[in-house]
Amino acid sequence: MTNKMIEMISEIKNDSSLLDTLNGQSNIIEESGMDSLQLINFILKVEDEFEVEIDFDDFDLSHLSSIDTFLHFINQRK
Repeated sequence: MTNKMIEMISEIKNDSSLLDTLNGQSNIIEESGMDSLQLINFILKVEDEFEVEIDFDDFDLSHLSSIDTFLHFINQRK
């Protein structure tokens, strides 16, 4: 799942170098450089890919502190 999420970030940023630089500990916002629109597209893509609905009442930017943290948040929603 980590690799899939890194692939999605790389695709949204249109930056293949992220495939080599991001890992499970990477801060999604800071290390990918996503802007707010890209972040929204990323979350929508995650919902589709992992068949989960992210309730923004439960969501906090701290869930994006790392890829592993966000995956844990997602897995709790399944």
